[in-house]
Amino acid sequence: MNDVMQKLPAFVTNHALLVAAFVVILVALVAGEVGRLFRKWKSLTPAGLTQLINRDTPLIVDLSASADFEKGHIPGAKNVAMSQFDPETQKDLAKAKELPVVLVDKDGRGVGKAANRLVKAGFTRVFVLDGGTYAWQTAQLPVAKGKK
Repeated sequence: MNDVMQKLPAFVTNHALLVAAFVVILVALVAGEVGRLFRKWKSLTPAGLTQLINRDTPLIVDLSASADFEKGHIPGAKNVAMSQFDPETQKDLAKAKELPVVLVDKDGRGVGKAANRLVKAGFTRVFVLDGGTYAWQTAQLPVAKGKK
């Protein structure tokens, strides 16, 4: 261990770019994890969503484009275009402030901002499906097709 500590300054000096890249990646990872700890909504896996559906009656809001929604969605999900998603004016959402609300999209990447909007609007039980409808289908769970 003592030998490593003696060689470390020389390594850092000779590989400054590599060390800088390591530090940037480390800071990004730590910041991401800290942000995950303090956000007010939770992520669910497809199995976690199945458990939530079985023990409660969540409102599942699919923010996918209409064409993607019609190709396949979680049974019982309501389709709302991301551009029209407004927790303050949506009548289905206004009734569900105390219910668990699960946000889903095609791949799970675009729903974080919508989840934050729900939290700001006073929703207390907000969830996001990690991986979106794609993860749901990959887990071989039931899929509905069409507009409803």
